[in-house]
Amino acid sequence: MTTIDIPEGSLFGLDNLPYGVFSPRGSAPRVGVRVGDSVVDLAVALDDDVFARSSLNAFMAQGYDRWVEVRARIAELVRGDVPDAAVFGVSEVDLHLPVDVADYVDFYASEHHASNLGRLFRPDAEPLMPNWKHLPVGYHGRAGTVVVSGTDIVRPCGQRKAPDEAVPTYGECRRLDIEAELGFIVGVPSELGTAVSTEDFSRHVFGAVLVNDWSARDIQAWEYVPLGPFLGKSFATSISPWVVPLLALESARVPTPEQSPTPLPYLRESEPWGLDIALSVEWNGQEVSRPPYREMYWSPAQMLAHMTVNGASSRTGDLYASGTISGPEKDQRGAFIELTWGGKEPVTVNGEERTFLQDGDEVVISATAPGAEGRIGFGEVRGRILPATEAKR
Repeated sequence: MTTIDIPEGSLFGLDNLPYGVFSPRGSAPRVGVRVGDSVVDLAVALDDDVFARSSLNAFMAQGYDRWVEVRARIAELVRGDVPDAAVFGVSEVDLHLPVDVADYVDFYASEHHASNLGRLFRPDAEPLMPNWKHLPVGYHGRAGTVVVSGTDIVRPCGQRKAPDEAVPTYGECRRLDIEAELGFIVGVPSELGTAVSTEDFSRHVFGAVLVNDWSARDIQAWEYVPLGPFLGKSFATSISPWVVPLLALESARVPTPEQSPTPLPYLRESEPWGLDIALSVEWNGQEVSRPPYREMYWSPAQMLAHMTVNGASSRTGDLYASGTISGPEKDQRGAFIELTWGGKEPVTVNGEERTFLQDGDEVVISATAPGAEGRIGFGEVRGRILPATEAKR
């Protein structure tokens, strides 16, 4: 038997217990939970075949009461001795995509981000579109290109047309960007023709992950009028391997910013809440931004309510993301198009002036939040840019 040591100040203590899918080298993937610097194989530790699978979907579909029960069992287990065969060092395993992603929706829930882009693209008009404070704006993305942290990102190609070009051309993206976001994973589905209310959020959503919604800004700028993002977004979205349960985020709840005008009834909450999550964005090893999730205008529950209000079903494994997280200060902007003001105000990265991503660049997004006993962590979402030519076979 093994007693798991949790280092003092660990972001992965008993008040976190995030789930993920891992594999010891040479073995099949299975579900585990991170405790300190260890991963516990839940199929072995709990003697439960629902965890002997390559995704969390089957467990998440069992519902809220089961999530509470298993979390309590894990906490009790790791306070004592765990079977030797169930314990692995984090550095000794491979981490995989934690869920089979059913659908992917990306929102636009930061007023600071939306206002900054409005000022950039429409300097002579109101920053926010007329609908923005009435509903959580979003678009439907591509589930098949959601990848786990550590997956290299090939620079996309497509049509682009700069303002000084007479006609569009085809080629590699010239303005490759990031979006630092938080994603929410649906565990319990909803039926077609029904809506999920804001009060039912916690019975449906299992947990949260970090998201980097890579963005080809020049491709996006040419294609998104009149229908919206398509190829400029669909080539890759990275998520962190650890899913932090909502049950671990109770201490991180904070009120949302004041919402005015008052949302329509289906978007109202008795106590609108957001999350006090502090993100960090590193560009080639240098921190360039610290986006604060607590500044997000629309709450996670409001986003799910809006996503289903027309009767659209939700499925186990659905991922919906917050959109870029930005705060009121320049060093709190969660996308490089904002941070460099459309490329006009370069930032210095390791002594070099930079605007958008170059081949070989690596971006790492991490985050922490208040837990019941200290701060808890989300781990990281990491991605490195490969040249467009490497995508050709």
